[in-house]
Amino acid sequence: MTDHVDVIVVGAGLSGVGAVAHLQDRCPDLTWTVLEAREAMGGTWDLFRYPGVRSDSDMFTLGYAFRPWTQTTAIADGATIRRYIAETARERGIDRAVRFGHRVVAAEWSSATATWTVTAETAAGAVELTCRFLFACTGYYRYERGYEPVLPGADRFAGTLVHPQHWPDDLDWAGRRVVVVGSGATAVTLVPALARTAAHVTMLQRSPSYVLSVPTRDPLARKLFGGRLPLRVAAAVVRARNIALVTMLYRLSRRRPALVRRRLLDAARAQLPPGYDVDRHFSPAYDPWDQRLCVVPSGDLFKAVRAGDASVVTDRIATLTEHGVALASGTELPADVVVTATGLSLQMLGGATLRVDGREVDLGTAVVYKGVLLSGVPNFALTFGYTNASWTLKADLAATYVCRLLNHMRAHRHAVVVPVDPPSDELAPLINLRSGYVARAADRLPRRGPAGPWQATNSYPRDLPVLRWGRIADRYLRFSPAPVPTAGVPECQESHLHGTTRHEGGFPGVTGGVAS
Repeated sequence: MTDHVDVIVVGAGLSGVGAVAHLQDRCPDLTWTVLEAREAMGGTWDLFRYPGVRSDSDMFTLGYAFRPWTQTTAIADGATIRRYIAETARERGIDRAVRFGHRVVAAEWSSATATWTVTAETAAGAVELTCRFLFACTGYYRYERGYEPVLPGADRFAGTLVHPQHWPDDLDWAGRRVVVVGSGATAVTLVPALARTAAHVTMLQRSPSYVLSVPTRDPLARKLFGGRLPLRVAAAVVRARNIALVTMLYRLSRRRPALVRRRLLDAARAQLPPGYDVDRHFSPAYDPWDQRLCVVPSGDLFKAVRAGDASVVTDRIATLTEHGVALASGTELPADVVVTATGLSLQMLGGATLRVDGREVDLGTAVVYKGVLLSGVPNFALTFGYTNASWTLKADLAATYVCRLLNHMRAHRHAVVVPVDPPSDELAPLINLRSGYVARAADRLPRRGPAGPWQATNSYPRDLPVLRWGRIADRYLRFSPAPVPTAGVPECQESHLHGTTRHEGGFPGVTGGVAS
């Protein structure tokens, strides 16, 4: 007998915990469980443990709308974010219904029974569960390993070579010379953190990124928190202000890139030593927001460079030597530790395969509907957060929409929903960035269309009315009732899922329940 629930949520990170919280609030009669591949909660924030790891979105928008961030710290470290997720899950009892160590490897939809059969690998072997609706909250990083280009001479380097995604607990860099290869968010985070105790840290980049300094503590939060406004109201005000600021910056970057570029470079120049070659080391060849902006709290990267504890070198690697990194220019950077902050590898659905009636779903040809559902895939949703703003802003909206969809289906006695008739022309990868990690995985990403519900807007103000209040039924969604008979799902099946009870009120053709 396989375990059966109404909704299976895959992933117990920021998105997965948020999704269950919305199910609890908006769909209290549905049963659910969470399958998590790792042995701990937190997802990305449990995986990444390199020095200085932190958010690059402010916590007022990275935090949940239903559990506002009420500290004045805008940019939080990874451990703080991990605690925030765990505390949210514990307060709501979500942690008691998470199946840890369950790595989903496959999910098969059967139109005959209107159910998903989900296969998960565990230490004890493979297990199967069934559900009416599958909600993937897995992010898009490959957890097993990041992107590691071949470095010539790596086999003869006498020092320590490490990738940030798998940072050794016992690595000691105090008093040692460190070269960090890369110029993205991970690199600009690592350099000032390592520079506090290292002999010297060099950020070696092939090409620069835009770097934006933001206050570690939010000035408006410091003013409002502890004042006359109730804390939740004050937090909502700060959250709304930050959403507006990020939205305006992105729109201005798209409409007047030269102006934003000039302002970013002027801001960097003001925080670096006089005469510093900003054009070489902090002036990218692309426009702002063609790739993500790198955020540094209170200018910590610029401070490390100004103090002489860190430096930036823009060059190409010729080869690693026994004692450092030889550059294409002919110079050599001495190094005891080389950190390859060269980027991430993308992987959709945690590597799981989807099949619909025996046919494998090619994610690279599927088109997203309202940024949440996939064309041709029944009773399935995925969380894919914003790349130009906080991930959680879109995650909250996606979960809200899924709950509204489920309630609509129950109210109208629908058992199945599937997006149909997607566009076939002018399709583009879901992620609207020119970053290397996106280009390397473009053929594996779902597509977005040019208009309508197939257009992934990447805009919270545009998505808010559509996903939270917009009409559910339209000509692109095909609804159907439960198949008759509903073979394969016993009407009174006992649930073996920790923390669930069952009673009438779920999907048509299956009993409902509530997660305790």
